[in-house]
Amino acid sequence: MDSIIMENAAPETAISETVWTQVGSVDDIPVLGSRVVRTPGGDIALFRTAADEVFALEDACPHKQGPLSQGIVHGRRVTCPLHNWVIELATGEAVAPDEGRTGHVPVRVEGRSVAIALGEAKLSRGGCRKACGHV
Repeated sequence: MDSIIMENAAPETAISETVWTQVGSVDDIPVLGSRVVRTPGGDIALFRTAADEVFALEDACPHKQGPLSQGIVHGRRVTCPLHNWVIELATGEAVAPDEGRTGHVPVRVEGRSVAIALGEAKLSRGGCRKACGHV
């Protein structure tokens, strides 16, 4: 799995005051797969669905911190490779009967370019407050 390392990336600010950081292209993420963005605040997993939707979550399952980026993407969910917990890509929430959430990072796709809102990752556990339109 390839990683993108964020060090001195220049963020851009949208009208809504959300700070967006360009992290690559949709085509950099395999269909039904993931890529990792390494940030000073921790790893972010970018996921691409069969429908070409892009989601971003903190790369840690809420159960035992398993690397979600190494999980299996199916529909709009990812299954953790450690203990088979299923996580909603749009919210970071575990699917019942499991409970817990991982941080969801707002994503913006313009054309084929992907940007994420890094500053909102920790605040968005369980949803991105509609910054990216997933919830």
